[in-house]
Amino acid sequence: VQLQASGGGSVQAGGSLTLSCTVSGETFSTLKMGWFRQSPGKEREFAAAINWSGASTYYADSAKGRFTISRDNAKASVYLQMNNLKLEDTAVYYCAAGFSGGYFYDAPQGYTYYGQGTQVTVSS
Repeated sequence: VQLQASGGGSVQAGGSLTLSCTVSGETFSTLKMGWFRQSPGKEREFAAAINWSGASTYYADSAKGRFTISRDNAKASVYLQMNNLKLEDTAVYYCAAGFSGGYFYDAPQGYTYYGQGTQVTVSS
């Protein structure tokens, strides 16, 4: 299974970015999908997740009201639209794929596959 993330970059505070992640090698519509992020010196943390159908979404408190996760099962892709970006959003963002059950959506160990990460840098 391969997860290919893209869309990272540099943006000023208050700006927007949309991350994309395309999955191959697994039936995408059976997977829950998540976005995690990691800043230097910090542990990987949960940002957002979406269930297999897209009917349910979950966000970290820091992301609520600013980030929107969505998916297109026909394109085997998941997206993370990030608005009103803050300096503290600077991190490497990883998309993750897993199977429902066992762990809640915000648990890193609940995901079997991770992408290579895409850098998001927010500057003042």
